[in-house]
Amino acid sequence: MTEEKKVQKASEILVDELTKERGNGSWLQRLGQSLLIPLLAVLTGLILGAVFIVITSEDVYAAFGRSFAQGMGEALGIVWDSYSALFTGAFGDPARISAALQSGDGETIRRAINPFFESLVASTPYIFGGLALALGFRAGVFNIGAEGQVFVGAIFAAFAGYAITGLPAIIHIPLALAAGALGGALWGFIPGWLKAATGGHEVINTIMMNYVAFRLSEWLLSGPMKRPDSFNPVSPTIEESAMLPRFFGYPIRFHLGFFIALAVAWFVYWLLFKTTWGFNLRTVGANPNAAKYAGIKVTRYMVLGMTISGALAGLAGTNEVLGLNYNLALAFSSGYGFDSIALALLGNNHPVGVVFAALLFGTLRNGSTRMQVSAGIPIDIISILQAVILIFIAAPAIIRALYRLKEEKDTGGVQMISGWGGN
Repeated sequence: MTEEKKVQKASEILVDELTKERGNGSWLQRLGQSLLIPLLAVLTGLILGAVFIVITSEDVYAAFGRSFAQGMGEALGIVWDSYSALFTGAFGDPARISAALQSGDGETIRRAINPFFESLVASTPYIFGGLALALGFRAGVFNIGAEGQVFVGAIFAAFAGYAITGLPAIIHIPLALAAGALGGALWGFIPGWLKAATGGHEVINTIMMNYVAFRLSEWLLSGPMKRPDSFNPVSPTIEESAMLPRFFGYPIRFHLGFFIALAVAWFVYWLLFKTTWGFNLRTVGANPNAAKYAGIKVTRYMVLGMTISGALAGLAGTNEVLGLNYNLALAFSSGYGFDSIALALLGNNHPVGVVFAALLFGTLRNGSTRMQVSAGIPIDIISILQAVILIFIAAPAIIRALYRLKEEKDTGGVQMISGWGGN
């Protein structure tokens, strides 16, 4: 086969691969098809979560010991109490909000609506992390190092926040944000370059880079970055000019980072679907061999994809330092980087889907505390709930079988035969 025919064949393959995402029908039909499986997965996860709540409750067993009717009543009651606590913990108690609004007292109103804003606060780092993994998957790289990139981004942002003084907020905040993104980008570039230069698999390299980041943060917070007047491994407090503005006043912690995350989501969408760079990134991720035949520098775009992915993950750590904690302490991240893998999968590696998936995870995370305190349900139930949802997302055939849904029609595109990060 001549080079001209190879290029022509590669172009046909790429068109099939990339247009397959669009599916058939109008955009509204495509949107409905893309949302149906995740929504049913969430619904099924809630149902199975209720089952786990029931079978782990001693009160239910005791009630069944007395009679079947009492057992069923106890089971339904504990599920209702649990999910009611989850809802009020995530969005607020409607009765309390109504009473607060009638009182007219500002602080009472803020306390009543605070759970809703706390859910948005909890969702913000998830948005950054989910975007990082989604972009990496689109570029054909499996970035398991997001957790380490979160830490390194936080290190860079904290240093820029407390070491640089005398700047106005309009300069200091963007500078600290850029520093955090730079730190994450550096930590993403290294395994990306190793993959391109040596063929080292990014999964292994990013896992190792995670532990390097953890130990690096421990050393820095116990030495060069340790607050002089503290016995704890914590950095100095950042300058007020580097703190992200908060809205609505105490006790609401809702801050500018949420809107920055939405802006970054729009940017990622624009980059992936409206630019030549984004087209090349998606092409390399869809079929690197065809992309190579078409003249795209595959290794360059793999490195670029991993670098941008790292920068986005670094912004997740930056958000926590500049918007909430105002310093850096050991183990400040609660697994945002690892959870982001699930978020990208749940969001179908699309920026819009990632935002909704992040809002779901943030809501569950925030509401689970109230569920544990009020209903006495272990917080691990939320982890089980998330895991079940992801299982159904990863295996949509189960959902189609459960709800008797028709199989989606194949548009004739070439099926991907390589996994995430595969060559």
